[in-house]
Parts: sequence; C-alpha cells; structure tokens
Amino acid sequence: MAQTPSENALKSAKAFLRDGYPFIQRGTERNHSPIFQIDLLGFKTTCIHGKEATRIFYDQEKFIRNGAVPERIQKTLMGENAIHTMDDAPHRHLKGVFLSLMLPEKNIQQLLDHMARFWKAYLGKWEKTTSTVLFEDALEIMCLTAYAWAGVPLEPTEVRKKALDNWAMVDAFGAVGPRHWRGRSARNRIENWIGDIIRNIRKGTLAATPGTAAYEIAHYRDLDGKQFSTRKAAIELINATRPIIAIAAYISFAALALHKHPDERMKLLHGSDAYTEMFVQEVRRLYPFAPFLGARARTNFKWNGHQFKKGRLVLLDVYGLLHDGQVWDNPEQFNPERFKAWDGSRYDFIPQGGGDHALGHRCPGERITIEAMKLAVNMLTRCMEYEVPEQDLSFSLQRLPTFPKSGFIITKVKKTGDFSPVASAAAKCPFHHS
Repeated sequence: MAQTPSENALKSAKAFLRDGYPFIQRGTERNHSPIFQIDLLGFKTTCIHGKEATRIFYDQEKFIRNGAVPERIQKTLMGENAIHTMDDAPHRHLKGVFLSLMLPEKNIQQLLDHMARFWKAYLGKWEKTTSTVLFEDALEIMCLTAYAWAGVPLEPTEVRKKALDNWAMVDAFGAVGPRHWRGRSARNRIENWIGDIIRNIRKGTLAATPGTAAYEIAHYRDLDGKQFSTRKAAIELINATRPIIAIAAYISFAALALHKHPDERMKLLHGSDAYTEMFVQEVRRLYPFAPFLGARARTNFKWNGHQFKKGRLVLLDVYGLLHDGQVWDNPEQFNPERFKAWDGSRYDFIPQGGGDHALGHRCPGERITIEAMKLAVNMLTRCMEYEVPEQDLSFSLQRLPTFPKSGFIITKVKKTGDFSPVASAAAKCPFHHS
C-alpha cells in the first residue's frame, strides 16, 4: 500500500492562507503526488487532484455528501441539511424537482426572456449615468431574473437589498470574521422572507403557477409523502434561485475577458452561437469560482494504492484541475478554441461539479449558467458600447470567492441596436449525450 503524503495543521493552514484557490494543486506539486493528507480544523482530510480523482469522487458507492459540508457553510451558503448534504434515493427524489425546473428548454428560454428584458431596462439606465459597476448591477439583473423565473414576487424597492443579501451568502463561503457573519445575517433574512412566500402559497393567499420553482418546492413531498417544513422548503427554493443570482460573478469575469482580449469581441460579433459558447466555457474554466468540493468516504476502500477509511473527509481540487497543464494546453492562456476539441468529459471540466447531472451531485443549473452567460456576452458585444476607465481589475486568488476588485466599472454606455435573438436553449448540452 502506498504511503499517503501528510502535512501537519500548521503547514496546511499556512499553505491555504498563502495559496487560496490553487492550494490543493500546489500541495500535489509539493508532495509529488495527486493525493495528500492535511489537518483541517482538527480533522484528518484527504485532498485529491486530477481527472481520475474526479471520477472516483463521483462514484456513489465510494463517497457520500452527508456530513461533508461544514456547519459554517450550511449556515451561510447552502442552508442547513440542504440537498447538497443528501444521498441516494432521497437525494435523487429531490434532485428530480430541480432537474424538472432547470433542464427543459422552455424553462431555460423563459429565464432568458426575463433576463433580456431586465438587461435592456438597465441598459437604458446606464446610458443616463456617469459610471456603472457592472458586477453590482448584474447582481440586480440576475436577482430580478431569478425571482421572476421562480415565481417569487419582488418589490422594486427591495431588489438591491435582496441581490446583496444573496451575494452575501455566497461571499461568506471562504470567509471568517465580519464577512462570515454578514453571510449568516443575510441567510436569516432571506430564509424568513422566502418562508413567508412558502406559507402564503400553501395557504392560497399567494397565487403560484404550477411548474415554477416556488410552486413545485412549496408543494414538494418527500419519499414518505411528507411536505417539507416551511424552513426546509425555503432553503431549497433559495437553492434554486441563489446560484442564478451568483452568475453575476461570471458575467463580470466575461466582461474582464472581453477587455483583456479585445480581438475576442470581433470574433463574437461575427461568430456563431457555438463560438459564443466556447468563449463562455473558457471564462468558466480560466476564472475562479469554486476552489474545491467535499465528500466523505462511504466505506473503507483503496484507490491508486492509497487507503481511504470510512468517514474520511475528502476534498476534490476543482480550480487546480481547470488549470492542469496535463489536461489543458497552456492552461493560463485564454483560448476559447480549445473547446473545439473537447470531448465533453464529465470529469475534466468541472467548474460546477462533475459526474452526471441526473444521478449525482453535479449542479442541475449548469445549462442555465451557460445560456445566461451567453446572453450577457451577446449584450456586451452586440447590443451596447462602453468604455472601461482606469481601475483595479485584479482579483485575489487568496479571496474565496473572488471577483474583480473594482467590480468592473463601465462608462459612456450607448445602446447600439436591437438585441439579436438568443440562440434557442435547445442547443445540445455538452454534458448530456443521447
């Protein structure tokens, strides 16, 4: 049996604070091994890196998610005992609701229609203002989009507050101190608000349309036929909407990529929907969002000569795999063309998780993310002109999550014409194979 390299608590903590996103990737380089052990807050934890590591991580006979999400993340980002912590039949049953909401092309197109409408409204506002922080306004656009799509009523005066609260939950992911507590407070406010929505739908005092996230989750029953508690239903409705709002971070990175690579603008203007998708995929590959994902060993097993004990916490390197030179040629170079030759593997391109959408824990809203980003890129290139003034566009890999420090400020915005219709959401998803 192979000896698994190990790093003590002090060395692990120093490395994590120093490295941030590439923490696991650099750990594998230090230890000359795709697997190594660390001490994480007093718990022995195994870190794994690579395509084959991803494949084993999504083997449900070997790994479970229950017990893998720390309480501090449940109390901010995901919600307590949410779908991310479920396994087997209960997980598949609830996941089926998310898939029914997020995969049908008509549902995706409805979301895109809402997003286009709100983007156009904000474009009119941007033309009249001196400067705009794109990230902040993209949060509002995606907040309006998510709730309109989900069937959740939102007062115009509440848009910014709700958008910032949703981001605060995401922003608390890798935080300690004030940023973490802001995330907790934001979750409490959003859970209470959405809880009222759930109660009113169930009482019949708020009309909800069958097929919307608000209706389906409010009336969801588990395998035992039991209705979720109000709070549990609120948590899962938030899990259907919060990730859509968080697409604003990817939109700001897409704008940054357009700014840093001006030749891409012309390619997008004169290119096909397929090229726009490759551009979006490259943004999702190169720019950081999720650093790693966690699971626990379901049973004792060996992999690549290394022993995994039942209950062991395991972290899969997401960021490092997306920047692995053995998987991606010149990984630090922005090159959408690389996706021409990509084979659609579920185990090497994992910005929103790996494996199968329907059977495992890969994000069910991945196609929504891709299509929403394509719409945003089309808006930025085909529908408007703007200038990018001097500002700090850097982003720190030590901050989890990260985004451009300035939020990507744009000035002198001008509408350039009617928006070209978005390509149908029926475009074949590269992660699904018929």
